[in-house]
Amino acid sequence: MGAAFFPVLFFTAVWGAVGIGMPVMTPKGPHQNLIRCILMLTAACCWLFWLCCYMAQMNPLFGPKLKRDAIAMIAKSWNNKLLEG
Repeated sequence: MGAAFFPVLFFTAVWGAVGIGMPVMTPKGPHQNLIRCILMLTAACCWLFWLCCYMAQMNPLFGPKLKRDAIAMIAKSWNNKLLEG
């Protein structure tokens, strides 16, 4: 299972708009550069956090914990023999 194209494109566009579009619309003032920097860093961090969470769901590091009875039931329904060990 790989990454779907639409969610990656959509969220990249949303955070790109925040990181590129919003700094262009900041009002003039003494803190304009600070506000622009905050918006760009916020967009970059939020996009990166979302991307890491999205990618972690594609190949999880660990699976569900199954009880011994559930494993035996699955093995029986799939006609597999359990290896004792």
